[in-house]
Amino acid sequence: DAAVLETARGGILREGLGFDRCQVAIVTNLGEGDHLGMNYINTTAELAAVKRVIVQNVSSNGMAVLNAADPMVAKMAKACPSKVTFFAKDIHHPIMAKHRAQGQRVVFVENNKVVASEGKKEFHINLNQVPMTANGTIGFQVENVLATVGAAWALGISWDTIAEALGSFESDSQTVPGRFNLFKHHGATIIADYGHNPDAIRALSETIIEMPASQRVVVISGAGDRRDEDLRRQTEILGQYFDHVILYEDQCQRGRADGEVIHIMREGLMASKQVKKIEEVHGEFLAIDKALAQVKANDICLILVDQVEEALAHIAKSCKA
Repeated sequence: DAAVLETARGGILREGLGFDRCQVAIVTNLGEGDHLGMNYINTTAELAAVKRVIVQNVSSNGMAVLNAADPMVAKMAKACPSKVTFFAKDIHHPIMAKHRAQGQRVVFVENNKVVASEGKKEFHINLNQVPMTANGTIGFQVENVLATVGAAWALGISWDTIAEALGSFESDSQTVPGRFNLFKHHGATIIADYGHNPDAIRALSETIIEMPASQRVVVISGAGDRRDEDLRRQTEILGQYFDHVILYEDQCQRGRADGEVIHIMREGLMASKQVKKIEEVHGEFLAIDKALAQVKANDICLILVDQVEEALAHIAKSCKA
């Protein structure tokens, strides 16, 4: 048995870790950071110092599983009192190549296969057999799989079991609500996701731009406790990929005045040459309904949900109808 704990920034700052030692510490990415400007954490370096706490508390016979492609995460290896498994899609990344040359554990992608390597030992899992990656085409899900493989390997789980688990796991609204959940509506593809920071927005956008579509629509709001520049950055990114943007205001104002979040997010779209239409709606479900009423066959609509369970139920009901 294993206890799998999401150890979040806010929880660490308020209460500490909630455990003395962990067998495996996984840090997936920091990127541009999230929740900056809160609790006196203002930079990604300061955020990394908070997240690094779990790595510092790996047991002496444990393992840290770290993203080699994220500089702030890779640096955490120096704080680990035990061994490190690095993961990244590109085995030629300098940190990955060096770690592999030293006979240490690395997990990467080669010929559309997950490769777990340690010294002369290698284990392969074909991404065509991992549904959540859509045959390896959803880049951020591939990275999630690499981290997962590294963690399961560290726990001594058999490779047959790891492969079977990855092959049977479906990332849908029942198993992973709010994480790239797919629906169909009048021939259009509807994607619901809880992405709410610039890195998540970019990862989603880069995946969706590779999917054929007549038109790309996005429905988005923003959490009011994020910095102005973070709210603005989200729509700056979306403006490079989407044709139609629906901005909505609902439950997550968190101290902001009415209309303030939408105004800031609209500013992020001002320089876009891709966006042809911008609409503003008060209410998440009304925004979803407006999008679903306008999408046509072969369109893609990304809905960045706020009230996850309620919004997913609303989308499912609307699509079924």
